[in-house]
Amino acid sequence: MTERHYSPFDRLIIEFDKALTTIAGQPETTGRTVPGKHLEEATLSELDRKQAAGLMRVNHAGEVSAQALYQGQALTARLPHVREAMEVAAQEENDHLVWCKQRLEALSSHTSALNPLWYVGSFALGAVAGKIGDKWSLGFVAETEKQVVEHIDSHLKLLSDDDKKSRAVLEQMRLDEAHHGTKALEAGGVSLPLAITKTMGLVSKLMTRTSYWI
Repeated sequence: MTERHYSPFDRLIIEFDKALTTIAGQPETTGRTVPGKHLEEATLSELDRKQAAGLMRVNHAGEVSAQALYQGQALTARLPHVREAMEVAAQEENDHLVWCKQRLEALSSHTSALNPLWYVGSFALGAVAGKIGDKWSLGFVAETEKQVVEHIDSHLKLLSDDDKKSRAVLEQMRLDEAHHGTKALEAGGVSLPLAITKTMGLVSKLMTRTSYWI
């Protein structure tokens, strides 16, 4: 079977559809069971519920950004195996996207209104990184996942001990993110310059602080 070749307009429509699905639709997942599905929903205080909702909103926004990052990199990656790895990771990130959204609904809360902004920015960064070269693109993934793991660690400390369902989701996400980072390095990713990692950290803090509330 011959590979289908898409026109630039076709690709634009495909990427626009992916963006809409990520931000407001039902993305394709791997079909894994939601972590903590068997656990009972805890009765949380209003303060603990708002704290959990804010944290899960941040994580959902982070997954929107991760999805955009992978899609942008897959679009411009030069080596087929790198492109395939990006697409597989993107599908696993969709699991996280759905899990976080479900937790937000269970906590009677909402996703971030800023998600379209995070998607566009992350997609552009991913496309530029992929265009520069696959080793730098993979290095960007590894550093991103490293910072995500650090964020999740801090969130696990802030969550109420009673909110075992949110905790189960975050713990599985942490395992997946660490795995994605390791795979990116094994595929040939290189360490990024300190100036870039610092800038990524500052942007991440901006997203975290705004998405918690908005």
